[in-house]
Amino acid sequence: MSERVPAPGDLALIEALVNTLDIEAGTDELDTADGRARFGLAEGETESARELRESLRATLLAHAGHPPHRETTPLGELLARAPLLVAIDPQDGSAHIRPADGDPLLSRVASAIARSLAEGTWPRLKACEAPTCHWAYYDRSPAGRGRWCSMAVCGARAKMRTYRARQAGEAS
Repeated sequence: MSERVPAPGDLALIEALVNTLDIEAGTDELDTADGRARFGLAEGETESARELRESLRATLLAHAGHPPHRETTPLGELLARAPLLVAIDPQDGSAHIRPADGDPLLSRVASAIARSLAEGTWPRLKACEAPTCHWAYYDRSPAGRGRWCSMAVCGARAKMRTYRARQAGEAS
Protein backbone atom coordinates (compact mmCIF):
# COMPACT_ATOMS: atom_id res chain seq x y z
CA MET A 1 0.00 0.00 0.00
CA SER A 2 2.46 2.63 1.16
CA GLU A 3 5.62 3.84 -0.59
CA ARG A 4 7.41 4.44 2.69
CA VAL A 5 11.04 3.68 3.35
CA PRO A 6 11.28 0.25 5.01
CA ALA A 7 11.73 0.05 8.76
CA PRO A 8 15.36 0.13 9.88
CA GLY A 9 17.43 -2.94 10.63
CA ASP A 10 15.72 -6.02 11.94
CA LEU A 11 12.33 -4.30 12.12
CA ALA A 12 12.12 -4.63 8.33
CA LEU A 13 11.42 -8.36 8.81
CA ILE A 14 8.47 -7.66 11.10
CA GLU A 15 7.14 -4.89 8.87
CA ALA A 16 7.36 -7.19 5.84
CA LEU A 17 5.61 -10.05 7.64
CA VAL A 18 2.73 -7.87 8.85
CA ASN A 19 2.38 -6.40 5.36
CA THR A 20 1.91 -9.80 3.71
CA LEU A 21 -1.83 -9.23 4.20
CA ASP A 22 -3.40 -6.44 2.16
CA ILE A 23 -6.73 -5.96 3.94
CA GLU A 24 -8.11 -3.54 1.35
CA ALA A 25 -7.29 -5.77 -1.62
CA GLY A 26 -8.06 -8.99 0.25
CA THR A 27 -4.78 -10.63 -0.75
CA ASP A 28 -2.39 -12.62 1.40
CA GLU A 29 1.16 -13.23 0.19
CA LEU A 30 1.38 -16.24 2.50
CA ASP A 31 -1.09 -17.96 0.15
CA THR A 32 1.64 -18.08 -2.50
CA ALA A 33 4.76 -20.22 -2.69
CA ASP A 34 6.88 -17.11 -3.33
CA GLY A 35 5.37 -15.33 -0.32
CA ARG A 36 6.07 -18.31 1.94
CA ALA A 37 9.59 -18.71 0.56
CA ARG A 38 10.32 -15.07 1.39
CA PHE A 39 10.02 -16.01 5.08
CA GLY A 40 11.44 -19.55 4.82
CA LEU A 41 8.04 -21.15 5.43
CA ALA A 42 6.83 -24.54 4.30
CA GLU A 43 3.17 -24.78 3.30
CA GLY A 44 2.26 -26.42 6.62
CA GLU A 45 3.70 -23.50 8.59
CA THR A 46 1.36 -20.90 7.11
CA GLU A 47 -1.23 -20.88 9.90
CA SER A 48 1.34 -20.32 12.64
CA ALA A 49 2.89 -17.53 10.55
CA ARG A 50 -0.56 -15.93 10.18
CA GLU A 51 -1.12 -16.18 13.93
CA LEU A 52 2.24 -14.47 14.51
CA ARG A 53 1.46 -11.82 11.89
CA GLU A 54 -1.87 -10.90 13.49
CA SER A 55 -0.38 -10.83 17.00
CA LEU A 56 2.31 -8.50 15.69
CA ARG A 57 -0.34 -6.33 13.99
CA ALA A 58 -2.29 -6.05 17.28
CA THR A 59 0.91 -4.98 19.06
CA LEU A 60 1.75 -2.44 16.36
CA LEU A 61 -1.76 -1.02 16.61
CA ALA A 62 -1.17 -0.67 20.37
CA HIS A 63 2.09 1.19 19.63
CA ALA A 64 -0.04 3.71 17.73
CA GLY A 65 -2.62 3.91 20.53
CA HIS A 66 -5.34 1.87 18.81
CA PRO A 67 -7.29 -1.15 20.04
CA PRO A 68 -6.65 -4.55 18.45
CA HIS A 69 -8.37 -5.16 15.14
CA ARG A 70 -9.58 -8.58 16.28
CA GLU A 71 -8.99 -11.21 18.94
CA THR A 72 -5.46 -12.61 18.68
CA THR A 73 -3.02 -14.65 20.71
CA PRO A 74 -1.01 -12.14 22.77
CA LEU A 75 2.40 -11.62 21.24
CA GLY A 76 4.08 -12.34 24.59
CA GLU A 77 2.57 -15.84 24.62
CA LEU A 78 3.96 -16.56 21.17
CA LEU A 79 7.39 -15.12 22.00
CA ALA A 80 7.59 -17.33 25.10
CA ARG A 81 7.94 -20.22 22.64
CA ALA A 82 11.11 -18.67 21.19
CA PRO A 83 13.65 -18.17 23.98
CA LEU A 84 16.74 -16.15 23.17
CA LEU A 85 20.32 -16.72 24.25
CA VAL A 86 23.19 -14.31 24.64
CA ALA A 87 26.16 -15.69 22.76
CA ILE A 88 29.71 -14.51 23.40
CA ASP A 89 32.35 -14.82 20.71
CA PRO A 90 35.42 -16.41 22.37
CA GLN A 91 37.78 -14.71 19.91
CA ASP A 92 36.87 -11.07 20.47
CA GLY A 93 34.41 -11.16 23.38
CA SER A 94 31.61 -9.59 21.35
CA ALA A 95 28.09 -10.47 22.39
CA HIS A 96 24.98 -11.01 20.32
CA ILE A 97 21.51 -12.36 20.81
CA ARG A 98 20.64 -15.57 19.08
CA PRO A 99 17.52 -17.69 19.14
CA ALA A 100 17.46 -21.01 20.91
CA ASP A 101 16.01 -23.89 18.93
CA GLY A 102 12.40 -23.57 17.88
CA ASP A 103 10.19 -22.15 15.14
CA PRO A 104 12.66 -20.36 12.81
CA LEU A 105 10.37 -17.45 11.88
CA LEU A 106 9.21 -16.90 15.45
CA SER A 107 12.84 -17.00 16.61
CA ARG A 108 13.88 -14.44 13.98
CA VAL A 109 11.03 -12.16 15.05
CA ALA A 110 11.95 -12.55 18.74
CA SER A 111 15.58 -11.67 17.93
CA ALA A 112 14.48 -8.67 15.87
CA ILE A 113 12.30 -7.37 18.70
CA ALA A 114 15.11 -7.85 21.25
CA ARG A 115 17.59 -5.94 19.09
CA SER A 116 15.11 -3.16 18.35
CA LEU A 117 14.37 -2.83 22.08
CA ALA A 118 18.08 -2.34 22.71
CA GLU A 119 18.20 0.26 19.91
CA GLY A 120 15.05 2.01 21.11
CA THR A 121 13.28 1.58 17.77
CA TRP A 122 10.60 -1.00 18.71
CA PRO A 123 7.89 1.52 19.78
CA ARG A 124 8.14 3.34 16.46
CA LEU A 125 7.01 0.32 14.46
CA LYS A 126 3.25 0.86 14.22
CA ALA A 127 0.16 -0.19 12.30
CA CYS A 128 -1.98 2.28 10.37
CA GLU A 129 -5.17 3.23 12.19
CA ALA A 130 -7.30 2.97 9.03
CA PRO A 131 -9.53 -0.13 9.47
CA THR A 132 -9.21 -1.02 5.80
CA CYS A 133 -5.42 -0.85 5.99
CA HIS A 134 -3.61 -1.67 9.28
CA TRP A 135 -0.37 -1.65 7.24
CA ALA A 136 2.83 -1.75 9.30
CA TYR A 137 5.08 1.28 9.02
CA TYR A 138 8.02 2.81 10.83
CA ASP A 139 7.03 6.14 12.36
CA ARG A 140 9.77 8.58 11.41
CA SER A 141 7.86 11.65 12.59
CA PRO A 142 9.89 13.79 15.01
CA ALA A 143 7.43 13.34 17.88
CA GLY A 144 6.72 9.67 17.10
CA ARG A 145 2.99 10.31 16.86
CA GLY A 146 2.26 9.10 13.31
CA ARG A 147 -1.19 7.60 12.80
CA TRP A 148 -1.26 6.44 9.19
CA CYS A 149 1.01 4.43 6.94
CA SER A 150 0.78 7.20 4.38
CA MET A 151 -0.42 10.75 4.81
CA ALA A 152 -1.12 10.84 1.07
CA VAL A 153 -3.47 7.84 1.19
CA CYS A 154 -4.88 6.79 4.57
CA GLY A 155 -4.26 10.13 6.24
CA ALA A 156 -5.91 12.04 3.41
CA ARG A 157 -8.91 9.70 3.46
CA ALA A 158 -9.34 10.14 7.23
CA LYS A 159 -9.05 13.91 7.01
CA MET A 160 -11.56 13.99 4.14
CA ARG A 161 -14.04 11.89 6.18
CA THR A 162 -13.64 14.27 9.12
CA TYR A 163 -14.14 17.26 6.84
CA ARG A 164 -17.26 15.77 5.24
CA ALA A 165 -18.72 14.85 8.64
CA ARG A 166 -18.11 18.39 9.87
CA GLN A 167 -19.72 19.83 6.70
CA ALA A 168 -22.74 17.53 7.08
CA GLY A 169 -23.07 18.60 10.74
CA GLU A 170 -23.00 22.27 9.80
CA ALA A 171 -25.58 21.71 7.04
CA SER A 172 -28.10 20.19 9.43
